[in-house]
Amino acid sequence: MIRLALLAGPCLALCACTTLSDAVVSQNIDAPAEPVKSIALTPSIGAIASEYIVLTLVMDKFEKGYVDAYYGPQKYMDAAEVLDKTLVDAGNHIVQLMEQLDALPKSDDPAEQSRRLFLSAQLEAAHTRHAMISGETLPFVREADGLFGVKPEIKPLETFDPILEEIENLVPGNGPLSARVDAFENGYIIPKDKLKVVFDTAIAECKKRTEEYFDLPPSENFKMEFVTGKSWSGYNYYQGKYQSLIQINTDLPIKISRAVDLGCHEGYPGHHVYNMLLEQNLTRGKGWEEFSIYPLYSPQSLIAEGSANYGIELAFPGVKRLEYERDVLYPLAGLDPDTAGAFWALQIAKQALAGARITIAQGYLDKEIPREDAVAYTMKYQLVSRERAEQMLDFNDQYRSYVINYSLGQDMVREWIEAQGDAPVWRWKAMERLLSEPMLPHELKNDLETAVSE
Repeated sequence: MIRLALLAGPCLALCACTTLSDAVVSQNIDAPAEPVKSIALTPSIGAIASEYIVLTLVMDKFEKGYVDAYYGPQKYMDAAEVLDKTLVDAGNHIVQLMEQLDALPKSDDPAEQSRRLFLSAQLEAAHTRHAMISGETLPFVREADGLFGVKPEIKPLETFDPILEEIENLVPGNGPLSARVDAFENGYIIPKDKLKVVFDTAIAECKKRTEEYFDLPPSENFKMEFVTGKSWSGYNYYQGKYQSLIQINTDLPIKISRAVDLGCHEGYPGHHVYNMLLEQNLTRGKGWEEFSIYPLYSPQSLIAEGSANYGIELAFPGVKRLEYERDVLYPLAGLDPDTAGAFWALQIAKQALAGARITIAQGYLDKEIPREDAVAYTMKYQLVSRERAEQMLDFNDQYRSYVINYSLGQDMVREWIEAQGDAPVWRWKAMERLLSEPMLPHELKNDLETAVSE
């Protein structure tokens, strides 16, 4: 993406200071202005990282929710709070930091190089999101590439028709397939009075299976809440110090399969573990403060969502998931274990339809298809009720191209991890590395292409 400063105006950064955060925190705003120290032409990567944190917090002022998690020093929050700058200033500062990062002397340290690449990718994403906040509408594929660092392939919806034909055999009968699937799955709803015990049990099992391979911080923990009025089904709000708040949306009935799905995705080895390992190994271990902040619209999200989705099948591979749900969760939910196999087979078959959601989102957000058609396509190709289809479109309205991170991210993570070895121990080791390093989407692709060429 071309880096352009916006309209002329005062730069967001206090450009004559060592770092923006130190300048704001140390200044007494009631006292006369003091002379400030001059900055080197090429600041250190640590100084750039500090400015990046404050800049990201400032961006959250213009778009609430831009920052998904922050657990770093209070001084940066204070610095962002007292800055009364415009959106134009923020755009100028993004470009300034990108240029400063590019000007750093070449480093032979692989860790240092990874850190630079990560910061560069995060700033590229900030540049794209800034343009969107400023009112620019980008085509879906370009937006996804700018924000998340990958261009999704848009497959024609007809390519998913053979999958629907296979599912017809699993749920025979009259009427639309989506209605039959919805009616069938409604027999597997967790009663509301059983939700807590089922989710508590599933999350505990997800944690147990993760602990077989990962040494988790002894103080780690999470709080779980059931909420309503959301466009998503589950969310992890990382709090820092190895603590998370996990929220489960109960607007629509929750099927039995979602207990393991959300337990792994939001918890272990998903978002909770990912954020903990970054805090443990990078923020604390290396002193890389920029990993204490997580802007939602960034390449980091493809890694986060892709690894969280893949973590489900890593923790519960193949038939082992069916066995656990049938023997443990079905009795807790008051469901008939003898029917677990049929429900599980349907869920496996539906996974092949995941890419259709990206195609529908692209057509809807690029205004190629109206909302009512997008709802109909979602019902048909995601095999969901109208209520659930509406919720999925609401998600697209709110988060736009973010939807690519789930299925495309999962595919990319799966391919990269499973190329590391067939044995579970090697796959878990690869997962741990992925969750502990500043990995970017293009690096997953490059590693695979290098392995193939060798």
